[in-house]
Amino acid sequence: MSGSERWVVPDGWSWVTVSKIAEVTGGGTPPAKDPENFTDDGGIPWITPADLTGYEDAYIAGGKRNLSEQGYSKSSAKLLPAGAVLLTSRAPIGYCAIAANPIATNQGFRSLTLHGEISAEFTRQYLKWSKPFLETLASGTTFLELSGSKLQHAPFPLPPLPEQKRIVAKLDALNARSARARKELSRIDTLVTRYKQVVLSKAFSGELTRDWRTTPDAPFFAGTLNSILAAPIRNGLSVKGTDVPPGVRALRLSALRGLSVNMRDVRYLPIDEEKAKRFLLAEGDILVSRGNGTKELVGIASLVPLHAEPTIFPDTSFRLRVRKQSALTQWLAYIWNAPQCRAQIEKVAKTTAGIWKISQKDLAGIELLIPELPEQKEIVRRIESAFLKIGKLAAEAKRAQELTDKLDVAILDKAFRGELVPQDPNDEPASFLLDRIKAERAAAPKAQRGRRKKV
Repeated sequence: MSGSERWVVPDGWSWVTVSKIAEVTGGGTPPAKDPENFTDDGGIPWITPADLTGYEDAYIAGGKRNLSEQGYSKSSAKLLPAGAVLLTSRAPIGYCAIAANPIATNQGFRSLTLHGEISAEFTRQYLKWSKPFLETLASGTTFLELSGSKLQHAPFPLPPLPEQKRIVAKLDALNARSARARKELSRIDTLVTRYKQVVLSKAFSGELTRDWRTTPDAPFFAGTLNSILAAPIRNGLSVKGTDVPPGVRALRLSALRGLSVNMRDVRYLPIDEEKAKRFLLAEGDILVSRGNGTKELVGIASLVPLHAEPTIFPDTSFRLRVRKQSALTQWLAYIWNAPQCRAQIEKVAKTTAGIWKISQKDLAGIELLIPELPEQKEIVRRIESAFLKIGKLAAEAKRAQELTDKLDVAILDKAFRGELVPQDPNDEPASFLLDRIKAERAAAPKAQRGRRKKV
């Protein structure tokens, strides 16, 4: 919706500005340095935009803290009636909820106290849908803010009162279905992770290829990581570098985020080629993170792919170089992240100043069940086949989530164009409601200026 766009609404609807249907009110905050301005026990319910972050319910009763009588009197906050529509006007614009009871807000809101019997639920849904348009009305240098004047002049498609209720009921029913679909789809990521861990656990123990072996119960060779290495475990190089050449390409720790090392995630170190030789990476090397602020991420392994430019690895990781006669690097990279390996790593990891670390000695002693090379190859094939299938399922779930989001937007489009529910010719037109609101406002006594009364 653009700033000037007004689509054709059905008979019985009226295009109005927000000022015709509601009083727009700002909020306020008392001096934060005086703790007596706030209270956790009683007081006046008061919310900030942060209280609506991630808030999905239509109604809200209060925020993390309330205003005291003193705080209310020392701020420009105003007590809004139950049913007021609370719209955040900055940081960010467009969060929206309905006051479940009398409530005040900070200055990050422009709230609507509706006239007549206009539906707060309908108004909330429209304002949430209008978020992109409302953002175009905002201005500011430090942050964008939607002024009360701009909001008052924003266009509003007003249906007859009975149709407002029908639209809200239909949206509630459809939103409930979308919410259930999202909940189920959100479980896919967890199921994918669990499934992968089950596959890796079976690969580590030999269960994954039991039916492949000539002798199903033949044991794997029990050894340590050190027993299959072609060279001692080596630390990387720690030298302060820059983001641009010249210098020797060196991986960042962030390059070790997946099964395969991201060879483009580099910095450049001011060292000569001779010093770099001992730290050069070759295809098939495995890098293991030495430390991480999260225990579950320390010791994760990433496989170095084929690369054209000479690259070294950082001090924040270990390099493993596998003896080809003993193990396939792809096999080791996969089973290294199996639950059996992770349990050993996390058992020996130690924390210093909030960083979990693992030593070369601990790493070398990690115990493995090592099959013959042909079975290692079959294990890799079966893991990759299983991961490919689960990856397709995850991709389909993500696509379904995206389609659900698009469907929700399409439903709202239809709602505010008068296409979601049928019109009833017996409904009183919105123009009659507007005439009553106009007459009631004209007859109402003018509000007196001056100090606010105590709440």
